[in-house]
This record gives sequence, C-alpha cells and structure tokens, in this order.
Amino acid sequence: MLWMTLAIKKYAVFSGRSRRKEFWMFFLFYLIVLLTALILDNILGTTIDIMETNTDFGLIYLISFISLLIPLVSVSVRRLHDINKSGWFFLVIFIPLIGLIWFIIMAITEGDKGENQYGPDPKANENVFKI
Repeated sequence: MLWMTLAIKKYAVFSGRSRRKEFWMFFLFYLIVLLTALILDNILGTTIDIMETNTDFGLIYLISFISLLIPLVSVSVRRLHDINKSGWFFLVIFIPLIGLIWFIIMAITEGDKGENQYGPDPKANENVFKI
C-alpha cells in the first residue's frame, strides 16, 4: 500500500526519479479507483447524459479522474527521468497507438543504475518512504 500512495504524497513533484514499482503500483491504484468510481456511478445512478447518449461515467468518476491526473503525470515524468529521458517524452502518448506502446516500453525499462542528470538512483536510496 505504501508504494501505491507514494505518488500521492509527491502530488505535483516533477523532479527526481521513480522506480518501476512506484509507477506500476500507482497505476494499479489509479485503475482500481477509477473502476470503483465507475461502478459507484452506475449503482447510484449518477451517470452523465451527454447529448442524449447514455455514458457509463458520472460525477464520482470525473472527480476521481481529475484529482488523480496530476499525480499520474508526475509519477510518469519521474519514471521517464529514471531511464534518463526528459519528462517531455510523456507527450508521446498522444501519438495514436504507437505512442502508447512506446510509452509502455519506456515505463517497463529498467532505470539507470547510479546517479543520472535527474537525481540519485531510487533503488539505492533506502529512505524512499521518508518525504
């Protein structure tokens, strides 16, 4: 659980590096929260009707999505820093299909051992939970 909430503790910190474990555990947490919000919206009947189309999401989903969007972007940028890439590489996800695949490959790539231009190796840092 600590790994899932570490990105929330660093809510809008775009500097430094994040391990693969931190990124993927937060991503799993993000998906669980959004899926739970989607289910709650459908159970409570709070789905939004946009231009007379019945959508599956509602207010709870939108609040969850918006509130966790900044931590998702910040942990993604820090993950890119771990493989010695600029945070601007995150924009590659906007390239249809290929961009998402490329980002996933970068996210599963092992980080640089030792210090790089973005900071010390997060695996070597034993006090990772002290913020």
